Amino acid sequence: MREQIHHDGVLIVGAGLAGLTAALAAAPRPVLVLSPAPLGQACASAWAQGGMAAALSEDDSPALHAADTITAGAGLVDPAAARLLTGEGPDAVRALAALGAPFNRDPDGGFSQGLEAAHGRPRIARVGGDQAGAKIMQAVIAAVRAAPHIQVREDARLRGLIQDSQGAVRGVLAESAGRLTEILAPATLLATGGIGGLYAVTTTPAAAQGVGLGLAALAGARIVDPEFVQFHPTAIDIGADPAPLATEALRGEGAKLVNTDGTAFMAHYAEAAELGPRDMVARAIHAERAAGRGAFLDAREAVGEEFPHEFPAVFAACMAAGIDPRVMPIPVVPACHYHMGGVATDLTGRTSLAGLWAAGECASTGVHGANRLASNSLLEAAVFGARAGRDMREVQTPRTAPLPVAPAPDLPDAALQILRQAMSRDAGVLRDAEGLKRLLNLVADLKAAHGEGPILTVAGLVAEAALARRESRGGHFRADYPQTLDWPRHTVVTLPAVPPRVQAA
Repeated sequence: MREQIHHDGVLIVGAGLAGLTAALAAAPRPVLVLSPAPLGQACASAWAQGGMAAALSEDDSPALHAADTITAGAGLVDPAAARLLTGEGPDAVRALAALGAPFNRDPDGGFSQGLEAAHGRPRIARVGGDQAGAKIMQAVIAAVRAAPHIQVREDARLRGLIQDSQGAVRGVLAESAGRLTEILAPATLLATGGIGGLYAVTTTPAAAQGVGLGLAALAGARIVDPEFVQFHPTAIDIGADPAPLATEALRGEGAKLVNTDGTAFMAHYAEAAELGPRDMVARAIHAERAAGRGAFLDAREAVGEEFPHEFPAVFAACMAAGIDPRVMPIPVVPACHYHMGGVATDLTGRTSLAGLWAAGECASTGVHGANRLASNSLLEAAVFGARAGRDMREVQTPRTAPLPVAPAPDLPDAALQILRQAMSRDAGVLRDAEGLKRLLNLVADLKAAHGEGPILTVAGLVAEAALARRESRGGHFRADYPQTLDWPRHTVVTLPAVPPRVQAA
């Protein structure tokens, strides 16, 4: 007999920055947070190196930050969402600092800010050189642990969404220690992260496999722009899975991209060279590697002996692989880093399904468009997570009856590894019709063998939307359609809701 819990409050699935910020903002309403791992583990927020972008200096403004965000998004950013993000951004950074996040400071006590690609001003609030995500999450986790209105269930894996006969979401089916539990709640937030775990080369936790996004799609939620995947140009190429990240802050400090013979190559690909948009830098590195010239990040002059304390995470990853970045260039490779598409939401996190909110990387709030601006992701998680939490605390328990549901089918690891290789090959930095059709055929074969689960649903959404978009825009580059069309358009997908999979007696 499966357990059933009635939670008269806010239910949050996922414990990255978006989920935990929402949990804090929902006070005093009772909050139940479900995390698949101990807090701080298996979430991309804790791995973020660069920092949080916000207009915190006198020579900057939210309007300038919004303009850079809109430009980076290649015609698909919602201007209202960008203005909201950048307008509320400075207070979001200050709120995290008040919780104890140890942002770098100037001698006068102000925020010390760095420059990253496609920003017109130095506006990246950092912690150390590459410790932002880890240190911010430490502060937020401590606040969550101390909050009397928040209960956390660790080792709870999302296995299904519970709906009523009208399609409204009434809670989730979770699995912990092999036992299934139905958790009913008036308001459910998906903060389940991105899809990097579906790619063979990724900088994100392996658990980020798009399960929340896939379950929302199968439930009939509106999905926007699933084809837009950002590939970080400089993952450290040492064969690790996931690949360690060489933060963009290194290029902001003056590190150069060079090939095997030491020639700097970025000026041949982008006017801004190393500080060009991520998609351009990723394609340049891909091209150098494909031509057999290799690609390396040379920070010997820009950072040199300062590496151990300026960029400790990068330094440790390099040294563990036998690379001393103080005296050696770092081999780099583009890697799946962030998913711009997701479950469509309004500015309070509400999705197209009653009872369901989304925040963080699994959501599409309108702020990223076709290409996320560097260091806007932690900011979006904090701003929109808080907005969702405040909105959810006012929701009353519906009177409709939940329908029974069985757990969504899992994808065996052997099949997952086949899928990951195919996603990196055919839906990666460069795409074309032949590869995308090959990927779709593989997804169809895997569905026939293993069922219509959320992972394969997401892979199919990415591939189908990428095949349908016959242009190159932002993070989506079609080798067979390299031009950018004059009229920007969103991809909007609403799948037929899958009938509930009733658990057998």
